[in-house]
Amino acid sequence: MNASEAPDTELSVAVVHLLKGPVYQDSQERPWSLLLAHRNQVADYMAVLGLGVHIDEAEGYAYLKSRAEEEAGEVPRLIARRPLSFPVSMLLALLRKRLAEFDASSSDTRMVLTRDQIVEMLRLYVPETTNEARLVDGIDGYINRVVEMGFLRRLRGQENLFEIRRIIKAFVDGQWLSDFDARLEEYLAAIGGKETG
Repeated sequence: MNASEAPDTELSVAVVHLLKGPVYQDSQERPWSLLLAHRNQVADYMAVLGLGVHIDEAEGYAYLKSRAEEEAGEVPRLIARRPLSFPVSMLLALLRKRLAEFDASSSDTRMVLTRDQIVEMLRLYVPETTNEARLVDGIDGYINRVVEMGFLRRLRGQENLFEIRRIIKAFVDGQWLSDFDARLEEYLAAIGGKETG
């Protein structure tokens, strides 16, 4: 490869990693540094696809988002919206709240929870069952979905430990939580009026 090809290759690496999902400073050092070095070119390229690039250098992540419909015009949506089940939405809200509490009381940058802590957090918000194993299996399914979405990460070699990814702050913001809270009481009434403690 000659020197004139290098910038195009670097741009391609940054773009392809972003198209595959969020890019994290702590685990994807090369794509992250290329993204920062070529941020304007990446933004211009993604704009052609109707996508915006969000880079949060302080928290160390970058991701793509669909541009507002009025901005995108007739460009079809490339990033599909996926409806979330209530338990998955509840888990996201609980994780976001725990991260906010952690940030207010700790100077550490990584928040790690055990599987059991997550199960206990969510247990109050899922329908009661006499089959404890089925309940925990269901919660494991919700945890796996949040891992797939990129908001939790299993620690390598420790399958029962999960790091809350800071990118959750960009998706589960104040407006999202407000909308979610408006539906929470309705849901709790529907599953039997369980107290939230």
